[in-house]
Amino acid sequence: MTKADVAKRLKADKVDYILAQYVDIHGTPRCKGVPAKHFDDLVAAGAGFAGAAVWGMGQGPHDHDMLAMPDLATYTPVPWERGVARFACDIHVDGQPWPYCARTALKRALADLRKEGFVFNVGVEAEHFLVNRRDDGGIERFDPDGVDRMEKPCYDFKGLSGGMAYLRTLIGYMEQLGWDPYASDHEDANAQWEINFRYADALTTADRYTFFKMMTSQVAKRFGAIATHMAKPFGSLTGSGAHFHFSLWDTRNQKNLFLDNKDPRGLGMSKLAYHFLGGLIHHAKALVALVAPTVNCYKRLSVGEYLTGVSSGFTWTPAFISYGDNNRTQMFRTPEPGRFECRAVSAAVNPYLGMAAFLRAGMDGVRRSLDPGEPNRGNMYELPVATMRERGIEVVPQTLPEALAALEADPVVQSALGPDLYQEFLNVKRLEWTRYHNQITPWELDRYLTLF
Repeated sequence: MTKADVAKRLKADKVDYILAQYVDIHGTPRCKGVPAKHFDDLVAAGAGFAGAAVWGMGQGPHDHDMLAMPDLATYTPVPWERGVARFACDIHVDGQPWPYCARTALKRALADLRKEGFVFNVGVEAEHFLVNRRDDGGIERFDPDGVDRMEKPCYDFKGLSGGMAYLRTLIGYMEQLGWDPYASDHEDANAQWEINFRYADALTTADRYTFFKMMTSQVAKRFGAIATHMAKPFGSLTGSGAHFHFSLWDTRNQKNLFLDNKDPRGLGMSKLAYHFLGGLIHHAKALVALVAPTVNCYKRLSVGEYLTGVSSGFTWTPAFISYGDNNRTQMFRTPEPGRFECRAVSAAVNPYLGMAAFLRAGMDGVRRSLDPGEPNRGNMYELPVATMRERGIEVVPQTLPEALAALEADPVVQSALGPDLYQEFLNVKRLEWTRYHNQITPWELDRYLTLF
């Protein structure tokens, strides 16, 4: 849309307040409010931010203002608040794109991809919990009817009914925005939900998923709950993922280039798809640092006894860097011909960084004609780690430091961020681990205080 087109939309939608929104290194939405009468100023000069006030933007208190420049194509009326619209923004400093901007990193990767003749389409499974805060600071599951207590609550009607008003409100808003939501359900854990909406090009999906998180926070509070996209809020329950479903298309976005119904492996995938997947598997350990970027994410990805150590029976998360058919025990699943799914992606992902890393890794596989090998069959949860290693199949990283070490050794995945953002990501995440590691937990006191 042109500036004139947007100005007409603002008037027609009776917008008097604009949210200029970008994300920090964690993917957390950051906003400044701009009166709509200053729309021209916003387009011309951007909304100013002090970068040192935000995580991972590569600035100190002495640095020049970060300016959030609106992408006019992302004009989004805010459904829960009359008279408000949002623009996703790219960060500039002194008139130049800022290398620490996650959205800019994804746009750069997509521009390079288009030069090679491809469009990257991505869908996201948006899993999350609804919780309440207790007076002692802890959390409990949101259960307004007092019935969401089954060991296997997935798809339970009574549990779904307790969240139906919340889900219907979200779906109604998503339909207003043209996202085409097509399913919602009570997920595998108590008080856990999932909404599926139609895939789009990677940048559009990353923008929408970011806005989805904003939207869940505001809708949930109407019903007396907090929406959390934390990967593992409850130790005894399945965690929340944001599984990426992905494929490459031609530049006109009319033909799925991953689809091949003559695939001799029987999955309906093309040679291009397998080479892309070969790159993802080759770079998987480094990728995990970006798609599971918090300390807490690795409590969702734990292997061994923890794969079956939740109340529902198993975690639904991958133990090994593997791929297969329509099999949810793999890191990469083939839910249908023409697309792969990565099940390691956490709900805590910064989607811009995760998708940029997927592109760089996958296209490295395409350029080098990497072969992922034959698909794995059967229940991967039942196979011992030693057996898998004998087959040359590695374990998904089990801690944030392990994943960061893999990232440090992988220049291809680093290139998705660029040298500045990569180093900032590493610094921020190392600090996160240090602060976590230096905490003394109740578990430690219970186990060690009188053990010796």
